[in-house]
Amino acid sequence: MSRPALEVADIFRDHGPAWRSANAGHVSLDQLKVMSAIERCRTVSLGGHVARCEKCAHTVIAYNSCRNRHCPKCQGAAANQWLAEREAELLPVSYFHVVFTVPAPIADIAYQNKAVIYDLLFKAATETTLTIAADPKHLGARIGITAVLHTWGSAMTHHPHLHMIVPGGGLSLDGKKWLACRPGFFLPVRVLSRLFRRLFLNKLAAAHAAGRLAFFGDHAALANAAAFAALLTPLRKAEWVVYAKKPFGGPQAVLAYLARYTHRVAIANSRLISADQTGVTFKWKDYRIEGPSRYKTMTLPTHEFIRRFLIHVLPKGLHRIRHYGLFANGKNRAANIARARQLLAVSQRSAHDLDPAAKSDQPRALPTPCPCCGGRMIIIETFARGCQPKHAPEASRIDTS
Repeated sequence: MSRPALEVADIFRDHGPAWRSANAGHVSLDQLKVMSAIERCRTVSLGGHVARCEKCAHTVIAYNSCRNRHCPKCQGAAANQWLAEREAELLPVSYFHVVFTVPAPIADIAYQNKAVIYDLLFKAATETTLTIAADPKHLGARIGITAVLHTWGSAMTHHPHLHMIVPGGGLSLDGKKWLACRPGFFLPVRVLSRLFRRLFLNKLAAAHAAGRLAFFGDHAALANAAAFAALLTPLRKAEWVVYAKKPFGGPQAVLAYLARYTHRVAIANSRLISADQTGVTFKWKDYRIEGPSRYKTMTLPTHEFIRRFLIHVLPKGLHRIRHYGLFANGKNRAANIARARQLLAVSQRSAHDLDPAAKSDQPRALPTPCPCCGGRMIIIETFARGCQPKHAPEASRIDTS
């Protein structure tokens, strides 16, 4: 895979020191760690390995990835491994994509209380979906949910929302039948929206009463219980955005979607166009417009671009991909999936069966083939951080993609 002409890492290396100096005291340790990881990703400072084609002996150096979950270069490999595990769990049914979004005043509060509000978003949205699905008036089944948190809009503004991927059906409450959704229809979004609004606001009010929220600057007055209650009052009557997209074409389409969404970061390197004295120019999508004109370019001052990227650094320990219901992590997950597959009359599979690389007797190889002949690139040497390899190919063959 060729290296993009411009990367977030390039911007951080060129402008990061000045940005850190100008914002000293206003940058979190987590944000500083993310900047450092991205700057060092796939450079000699992290060490690496040498790979040689087993057919034509073409040799390359591949430096190690930082593996930071916010790094644009590292998420492809992480997504592939995660998807291999999910493929074994796919069911031969329609899958639906449901999105839960919070109003702008809630997003403003979340900006200063990321860990608390993002967790409430997960809890309220999943409780809503599981509750409505279990209601006999709708589906009357126990369903599985994979939920993915995104905190950005296309222009890297702060826009927290939750993507859910759910199979179109679930186990009956007694576990004896598979209950399928109506063709092309999952659950009524208006019912989901109303319950989501009530649950979220109740949980938010409880978090405020328990002293779990902090307010600064223009929002400092919201620490007062009466002021906070006044903020929530109009939100109890406003329409909250919950929408369900058209069902996927099949299980493989679900995988393709997950590959794009689960390990996405605030901006991909492929969207970057240029970085110069005027700022950073990148591609973005205006979702308020339909048609080709929604695809636009934007130029931000470099320091503002860095600021927007870093506001999406998640608090340490906060999981952005979570599983609920039938897919909840734990001892019952495998049994639930096996039961669903049994009721749907499909064979059992495992990630080990689907991944040829899982065989222990296979030599370590790069995930990409030889650029010269397409052969396997076998790893012949590893070297530590800051060290140089013994098998050094020509400089033009060093792989930093």
